[in-house]
Amino acid sequence: MQAGANLPAVGGYNQAVILDAVRRSPDGVSRVELAERTGLSPQTVSNVTRRLLDEGFIVDAGTVPSGVGKPRTILRLEPQGRFAVGVHLDPTVITLVLLDLASRVVADRTIPTPASGEAPSTIARIAEVVRELIAESAVDAQRVMGVGVAAPGPIDLEAGTVLNPPLLHGWRDVAIRDDLADALDIPVLLEKDVTAAAVAELWAGAGASDDRNTLFLYYGTGLGTGVILRNEVIRGVSGNAGDVAALAVGVTDGHVRRVGISAMPSVLVDAAMAAGVLQHEPGPLGTEEIRALFSQLVQAADGGDPAAVAIMDAAADDIAVGLVQLVNLLDVDRVVFGGPFFGVASGFLLDRVPGRVHDNPLLVVPHEIEFTTSDFGDDVAAVGAAALVLDHAFSPRPEGLLITH
Repeated sequence: MQAGANLPAVGGYNQAVILDAVRRSPDGVSRVELAERTGLSPQTVSNVTRRLLDEGFIVDAGTVPSGVGKPRTILRLEPQGRFAVGVHLDPTVITLVLLDLASRVVADRTIPTPASGEAPSTIARIAEVVRELIAESAVDAQRVMGVGVAAPGPIDLEAGTVLNPPLLHGWRDVAIRDDLADALDIPVLLEKDVTAAAVAELWAGAGASDDRNTLFLYYGTGLGTGVILRNEVIRGVSGNAGDVAALAVGVTDGHVRRVGISAMPSVLVDAAMAAGVLQHEPGPLGTEEIRALFSQLVQAADGGDPAAVAIMDAAADDIAVGLVQLVNLLDVDRVVFGGPFFGVASGFLLDRVPGRVHDNPLLVVPHEIEFTTSDFGDDVAAVGAAALVLDHAFSPRPEGLLITH
């Protein structure tokens, strides 16, 4: 039996549909065009756009001639109409951004992730920096709609908790969503970091068609993927989609290589130290030390050091093999690279990975694949977390029209 329509929600849905259409028209759009694109009546479009103008979401951007009759008024998104804060919880650094409706970063901050592993004090510090970020940007706090948090998986999306994130000691079963919401007294959403990165790319491509099919390869302390199919971010049943750590990419000495391990920066750093490319005192390495040593490894490879080139080349091979399997499985036509460890290695990897994917005889998709990097750099997960808040509030969701019991 089909669910009925929840009529009181129709107005909000129509508003989201029209706001989304305006957002996807960077050059502006008229009311007549909005009616054509959305299928709504001219009267409904007129009523909804009046509300959006009154509430500051859109602005009147002047008129353009339209042949016979009076000129058409052009409507555009008002970027300063609303804002959202994004927080990326990383084992090394916590990144915070303030995002406007046009996906522009208004302000950003980074703070070290405390080595103590005390989650309550870290959450209190995040709340403090969120308040500072808003105050220093001179943004009206009433226009900040909420905070999005991107965290390493696994997460419990329903409970709003991080379960046991790798390299974040002391963060098992931490209710970061509710704890941060209590500290700030504004809504907070939680998302897995690789999914947040995909959300950032989706919102950045506001003018894209409805056939956007993208694989986001997130290169951080490990590898993960975010997936966008026909303009929908794929989250999975529990919000933990995108874990490719166990994806087999080859065999060495009788042991299966898995891309989530073989291409990890820490593993590459260990290999470089064993090969004499890098020098470091014996003992365990922290994530900040791994980041610095990984940068040295890439510099050595870029400089032509044979051992460094061999290590990075093997990683590029494994990443390419993993991508072939994922592209075949998902049939995407766009691969975006990003994440906190990708920037330093972007030149080396982009010079090798795309060609090795296209030349792999196991690639079966009959179309070209576009390879690109995220415009948001190291901030991509934080930007995606903020965009999540805006997406949650403004993207039209047909399921909201159904009666629930």
